[in-house]
Amino acid sequence: MNRFPILMYHSVAENASEMFQPWCIRPEQFEDHLVFLQQAGYQSLTLSQYLQELNKGKPLPEKSIVLTFDDGFLDFYTTALPLLQRYGFTATLYIATAYVGQSSKWLEFEGESQRPLVNWAQIREIHEAGIEIGAHTHTHPELDLLSNHQVLAELKTSKHLLEDALGVETKSLAYPHGYFSQRIRALAIEAGYDNACAVKHAMSKAQDDRFALSRVDIRHHVTNEILSSYLSEDLLPLAPQTESIKTKLWRLARRYHLHRNKTFLSALSAAGYL
Repeated sequence: MNRFPILMYHSVAENASEMFQPWCIRPEQFEDHLVFLQQAGYQSLTLSQYLQELNKGKPLPEKSIVLTFDDGFLDFYTTALPLLQRYGFTATLYIATAYVGQSSKWLEFEGESQRPLVNWAQIREIHEAGIEIGAHTHTHPELDLLSNHQVLAELKTSKHLLEDALGVETKSLAYPHGYFSQRIRALAIEAGYDNACAVKHAMSKAQDDRFALSRVDIRHHVTNEILSSYLSEDLLPLAPQTESIKTKLWRLARRYHLHRNKTFLSALSAAGYL
């Protein structure tokens, strides 16, 4: 199986702010996806199970798939999990550990800072239901804009908190916003992870770097027809193996924006306005 789909979901809920709407799938829409996948004969694996099967050197069944969910929204526990169980699917859920039992404070700009997140008891229950729990860092930053010390603190804190809560090794990481670099990849390895997911909106393949795994971005407009087309042979590209010039330029732009904001805030503080 040369092309492998790793799907990326976020929230499964009825309502969202206008800016966050693209990442919010309605419950009936998500159920339609699961019905389609079931009827098409797909069988799900967790992210780590997928890599373990690859390590055995045997081809995966043609209709294998991985479902991933970023952030750890409460609606995974209340809505997505019961649907996954109803249709016989598993998944990997990535948790931003600083906000467990609180709300998605990093989404203030999108008007979603109060979207509730799962608490530790719910995370343990989700784990016991057979869902893999992975790390989404501690505070959900753009890792490639941080120093090595800051990145390691983010990666190690989230890993250790999850391991303490669940009593099992946390193997999988999802880079917040999909932002990473070769430096961040090396630090993820140093922090003790076994694998890490990016985004890329591309199909994965067996030869992919296990610390730069591609995922297919599933947003609110994705009907069963679109999902079917995503899974069709050759529609989505295979993930690039090297970082594009566009990605490098975007990182530079984000660094400039961050530096400019920090300079502006420092000037306000020095002037006594903050």
